[in-house]
Amino acid sequence: MPAAVETLGLTRRFGDFVAVQGLDLTIRRGEVFGLLGPNGSGKTTTIRMLTGLLPPSGGRATVVGHDVATGSERIRRAIGYMSQRYGLYDDLTVAENLRFYSSVYGVLGPTRRAVLDAHLESLGLSARRDQLAGTLSGGWKQRLALACATAHKPEMLFLDEPTAGVDPAARRAFWETIYAMARGGTTILVTTHYMDEAQRCQRLAFLSRGHLIGVGTPDEITRQFNQPTIEDVFIALQQADEARA
Repeated sequence: MPAAVETLGLTRRFGDFVAVQGLDLTIRRGEVFGLLGPNGSGKTTTIRMLTGLLPPSGGRATVVGHDVATGSERIRRAIGYMSQRYGLYDDLTVAENLRFYSSVYGVLGPTRRAVLDAHLESLGLSARRDQLAGTLSGGWKQRLALACATAHKPEMLFLDEPTAGVDPAARRAFWETIYAMARGGTTILVTTHYMDEAQRCQRLAFLSRGHLIGVGTPDEITRQFNQPTIEDVFIALQQADEARA
């Protein structure tokens, strides 16, 4: 089966500034993959290129079988995207938010109500379907945002700092849901600053100043950088970047 993501020499420039330089990366189908690095390392730029929101300046990439340069619309229909800002409508109910986002993703037709009801139930949101999104706690907003991003059953899910600002219990429940989706065949790409979450990823890629500097399982990464933990790797990279700034 083709990889969920393949990049070869993927590059993005903004004028003279190179945000991502020659990225070669493969993410397997059904994998929970972490993209890590200090601020300014190129994570968000990489995600924007892979989701079809930003054209590459050089190199090539495919996402779920579609070329990012020519198939951005097909990519957007095949993926889900969730960021730390969530993008929910506070003055709409849980069910109304889900109906709106599902229609954007093309979930229509006579079975739509049953599909969305089952989706709310699977994420534990049924009892809150008539509650205004603006009155939800951070953890419940996070769960609703995930529901909105996955109502169309995407092949791949992009999560950009998805658990920022939620409590540890909500973060744990969120990751249990993510792994359940991965077991069902959904590929997950996540960026996070929580190193305990990085440890939950099956493989990690570290970016530094636009360059890919390490790929592997959490254990492989710590051995590669001769550090006891992923957090120590992250801190060492951040300090090195700050020293070069």
